[in-house]
Amino acid sequence: MTRLRALGVITAFGLTALALHAGARIAADREVQPAAGSAQGGWATRTVYACDHRKAVVVEGVRPDERLSPAKAQKVADLLGDLMRYCNEEVTARIATNETVTLSVNGLPFVAYTPGGQPPIELVKGKSDYTDRDRQIWKAELDKLVKEGDRLFHSDELGSNGLACAMCHPNAANTHPETYPKFQVEMKKVALLRDMVNWCVQNPLEGQKLADEDPRMRALEAYILVQRGGVPIEVGKH
Repeated sequence: MTRLRALGVITAFGLTALALHAGARIAADREVQPAAGSAQGGWATRTVYACDHRKAVVVEGVRPDERLSPAKAQKVADLLGDLMRYCNEEVTARIATNETVTLSVNGLPFVAYTPGGQPPIELVKGKSDYTDRDRQIWKAELDKLVKEGDRLFHSDELGSNGLACAMCHPNAANTHPETYPKFQVEMKKVALLRDMVNWCVQNPLEGQKLADEDPRMRALEAYILVQRGGVPIEVGKH
């Protein structure tokens, strides 16, 4: 009987300890993961980035995996568009649960901000402006891509029968006065410029289709668009 009583005490003690441990784990989990919007322990947040990935909007009270409401999404989009005014700056805006907006520029502390207004700090003059050197570099890169497109357009290497794009379209002229996008009868679908480029590569030139990200496709598109500069874009014209 003594051994049974002792075993019962040990078992009861073990169950009690287990229950206390489980309770502690639950309490700890609650501390680590506070309810979204709770003022104690912080807020759940979702961050949305602009296309340059240098501007971001942190939305408080929304979980990282939660879809923004249409109204909230529009507010975030408008705010990102506003932040793009600051060009090269690293800017993070924060929309609080009470809808107030604060802003941090280049890692500085968050301060109150009115979208569309002046930045909360005076940015270094000229820092947000592109320099002549920047523009020269960009032009050189564009010119290089267009030059390669020009070479490809006049070369027979895209096909297998000796024909070149320029043989039917001198200087990238559109011989059937039409622009893209438009419904292309041969393809039985709405075609973009790159779709028509591939159609010509695969059919008259008897070559292989170019992938969208193929450097040759990008070069051809750049050359064609530059050559057609100033020509009105009439979407859907046949």
